[in-house]
Amino acid sequence: MKTPSLKVLVTGATGFVGSYLIRLLLEKGYVVRGLRRAGSNLDLIKDLSNQVDWCEADLTDVVALEEAFSQIDIVFHCAGLASFHPKDVDEMHRVNVAGTSNIVNLCLHFKVNKLIHVSSIAALGRMKGRLELDEQAPWVESGDNTAYAITKHLAEMEVNRGIAEGLSAVMVMPSVIVGSQYWDKGMALFFAKIDKGMGVCPSGQSGFVDVRDVVSFMELMVRAGESGERYILNAVNIPHKRFFELIAKALGAKVPGIIIGPFLAELAWRVEWLKEKILGISPLATKESARASVSKYWYHNEKSLSIEGFQYRSFEDTILDTAAAFKQAKASHLEPVPMPF
Repeated sequence: MKTPSLKVLVTGATGFVGSYLIRLLLEKGYVVRGLRRAGSNLDLIKDLSNQVDWCEADLTDVVALEEAFSQIDIVFHCAGLASFHPKDVDEMHRVNVAGTSNIVNLCLHFKVNKLIHVSSIAALGRMKGRLELDEQAPWVESGDNTAYAITKHLAEMEVNRGIAEGLSAVMVMPSVIVGSQYWDKGMALFFAKIDKGMGVCPSGQSGFVDVRDVVSFMELMVRAGESGERYILNAVNIPHKRFFELIAKALGAKVPGIIIGPFLAELAWRVEWLKEKILGISPLATKESARASVSKYWYHNEKSLSIEGFQYRSFEDTILDTAAAFKQAKASHLEPVPMPF
């Protein structure tokens, strides 16, 4: 059943989450305006791009952003930058913090009905001994927090400032998002690597969630979710070894057999750092990514499941659907193949 024609703005509209969100919103009858930077790759949404009212603007260009907010009812803020490399720290502050501040200010100025902000489980403060995390876990200044985590926490503070000034807003905090996208990015990269015979696997554990579940929950937040609430979106908590096993089985590939523990992870990032300094080669691992890969956290999802009409799909189905999209993409130079809802 289609909704009344609410006019919505999606930032990060050409990205992974943004493109799936737009697919769902169009299916449900929303009028969609997409925010993109000049020269953005439209491959993730090219089959539906003519149904989107596009607006070109950088998150830090307030003047250009103002045009995008005209007559908008709901804003979905999906844009962001995630990196474990020290060279990207300043850019993450520019995009994730300053960019979110601008979005909040414009939501207030244009009196939008609601802001739905995509945060991250990274914004849950980490500290030694705190291995189970829910929405109430307070932020703690700690060496266990990555630079990305710090910027996502600061972005949430900008949203909270907007709420204090009268903005209606909710925050969603996805765990590791899985689904078909560009096959050289995010968790989709591991489908390509395992298909080619990757033999190693990190020893850590994390939470995982289907991109379609993330955007389905976000759409529900148009009508549900009290202002100021944050929701962890997490389908399962499993070891990375189990995640890789599921991918290998779905692809008919060999299961990675070498487990990388903390010692080897520390050695690996140091070797990669040296290669980058001497040879100028982009590192396969950094200090932050290596340590994250062997960390073990458990994320609660009870709060998200309390929202009427929402449930997580089987994570095994998520892997099978993503693997099927990858197999289809192999025949076309690994072009993105969107998964159906």
